[in-house]
Amino acid sequence: MPNAIAKLSIIFSLVSVPVTVFAATGPGRHEVPLHLVHGGDCGARIRQPKVCEVHGEVPAGDIARGYEAPDGRIVVLTRDDLADLPLATTKEIRVLGFLDAAKVDPIAYDRAYYLAPSMPAGERPYALLCQAMREANQVGVARVALHTKESLAVLRVHGDMIVLRTLLWPDQVRPSAGLAPHDIELSPKEVQLARQLMDAVTADFRIETEHDDYARALEEVVEARLAGIEPPHAPASRVLQPGRPVTDLTAILERAIADAQEQHPKTRRGGA
Repeated sequence: MPNAIAKLSIIFSLVSVPVTVFAATGPGRHEVPLHLVHGGDCGARIRQPKVCEVHGEVPAGDIARGYEAPDGRIVVLTRDDLADLPLATTKEIRVLGFLDAAKVDPIAYDRAYYLAPSMPAGERPYALLCQAMREANQVGVARVALHTKESLAVLRVHGDMIVLRTLLWPDQVRPSAGLAPHDIELSPKEVQLARQLMDAVTADFRIETEHDDYARALEEVVEARLAGIEPPHAPASRVLQPGRPVTDLTAILERAIADAQEQHPKTRRGGA
């Protein structure tokens, strides 16, 4: 079981649901531990001690958070200061309203947390909220403060649990104006072939079987270096080269469909 992060209460109108917050995601085996080292033939670790401008190196237990005022004065904030902010969301998940899940743009999603009932008395209202959101196919939009910052968040049903997903604030999502291509005219034939190719590559795709190839490739390079042999190299890329025009997109799509049907026999049997 993951470690508990906080004990809060989901508050919507007069209903209170006490919950314990757990991190829903973690590094797993997807991060090969790389350290900062001195390059070349040395390889010694680079250390980063915490150094006070006045007293030199400082132990971790003596480090606090501080705010520098415009006049240069420093306000030192203790753990108690941060835990007792005059803000309801440091103790509550304040539900603002409910929306259809499709109305929340996935680009704003940030961290995910499991919410579990923190006491037997909270299990019935927890199950009620879970069932109501499931039947309505809606998510709750809330405010919550975690890890010394307040966030917008959504509450959504995941199996029999409620998951809290923090959101980026609207001003954190950068505008996309000017990034998309313009004045591209596509023929109906091209669109039809693209849809056919999508069906072909999806025929036997199962997202739950996917795994992290990057971490394994990095481990192979490390193992080769340890063995004193030449590490494996990247395969030839099929990425379109900059400035290289696509002369016949229809022909490329037709070849891609044939290739996909060879790799995905279910498509060839059932038809795309």
